[in-house]
Parts: sequence; structure tokens; C-alpha cells
Amino acid sequence: MNKFNLLISFSVSLLLPFFALGAEPKQPEMYTYATYFSCDVVQEKAVDELVKSTYAPVYDAAVKDGTIAGWGWLAHHTGGEWRRILYHAAPSVDGLFAAQKKMGKKLDAVLGVNPDAMAKGCKTHVDNIWQFVAGSGSAAKSLPRGKAALSVYMECSFEGEENADEIFKTHFSPIYNAQIGKGKLTSWGWLSHVIGGKYRRLETLSAENYSDLLKARESILDSLYQDGKNKHAAEFSKICTSHVDYLWDIQLETP
Repeated sequence: MNKFNLLISFSVSLLLPFFALGAEPKQPEMYTYATYFSCDVVQEKAVDELVKSTYAPVYDAAVKDGTIAGWGWLAHHTGGEWRRILYHAAPSVDGLFAAQKKMGKKLDAVLGVNPDAMAKGCKTHVDNIWQFVAGSGSAAKSLPRGKAALSVYMECSFEGEENADEIFKTHFSPIYNAQIGKGKLTSWGWLSHVIGGKYRRLETLSAENYSDLLKARESILDSLYQDGKNKHAAEFSKICTSHVDYLWDIQLETP
């Protein structure tokens, strides 16, 4: 090696540690595959019993062996057409699909090919994949949720939605975190659209009961909008201009 090449190699070797120090560590990610069912109200009890007796052992085992990070089954309380949600979470979209295939095979082995209560009672559904952006926990570890949940499905400007995320993480998070505690919220989250319908962002709140949940939400909204002087709230409202609310009974959830 000539002197010139040797000098370049030596210089690069000196710089590499500084590049390594300057690189930000990759943050953990978490994705949620949520299936929203439209169901026959008369048959919902049978569907719930099937999920509890047959789906739950398969999904719980998947949490235990690390196939998924968590799962849940939610029942409609108040809101639109969706009657049930079945969801599971994993650190990647590929992980969501792989888990769905693995758990599906186990369920097929138990249920067989004949139509079961789910197929009879909840004949149509829509699927969405969401990514964790901010919340009371973290992408790697969420806080335990209560028994009552609120989902706010938001329509947002495609061009401005990343600004909405930044506003939520930087300016809204302290206000939401202040509502975590006894008699208030047990958790909150802000998720971004990956695959699915028209809703670009999802806000989730949970509490031990609906009274605590709705009081906490009212307090949050008052803090953000009551005096009309919060410029970040005003900017957020220009980006996410409409929404649909649902209240859910959290019937099953692991962890």
C-alpha cells in the first residue's frame, strides 16, 4: 500500500468511531393488526363465547412464545357500525402476517372447516394496520389498560399528518400523561395508519370505567382548546379535520 492510500485508510479509521457515536440507536417499533367486525347483534354472545373458549388459548400461547406482543377482543358499547375488534401486535408488519398465519392454522385445526359462530355471527369485516407513535407506555412495553376504552378515528391531511404526530409527541403528550392515575386514565396511545381505510390516525384512551374515561377526556380537551389560545392545538385541528368516536368494552386482553 502506498503512502497516500495508507494515509486515507488511517484517516477513515479515526473518523469511524465518531460516526458511530453520532448515529442514533434504532427505536423499537410496534404494529397492530386490527380486524373490525360487523356482526349480528343476536349472535354476538355466541361469538364472544367462541373467542373466549377457542381463540383466547391460541392467542395467549402466541404471546407466551413470543409470536405476538399482545392481543385483545373488544365489544361495541357506543359508536358506529363496527361491533367487535380482534387485534394482535408485533414489532413488524411481517411479524403480524406470520403470526396471523401461524395462529390461523392452529384455529383451523380446532374449529375445522364448517362455519363456526364467528363466521355465522360476524360475516363482514375491515382490516387496518396501525403503528405506535406515542403513548403512556412505549413501543416495547405498554401500560395495562382498563376495562373501558375510547377510540377516535381521525381523517387527516396526508401532507400534514407527520406534523400532527410531532405535535402529539411534543406538546400533547404531557397533557395526556397528566391524566394517568387513579380515577383517571389507565393508558393512552397515538397510532399512525399503515394499511387500511380512510382513517389516517387513531387516538386510544382507556380507564377502569366510562365515568373516569369521559371525565379525563373532557379535561384533556379543555386543556387543549378551551381558551382558544393553544397554537399547537389550532395547528393540529387544521391537519386532522374530522373524526369518528367509538366506546369499547375490553372483554379480553393479554398482556
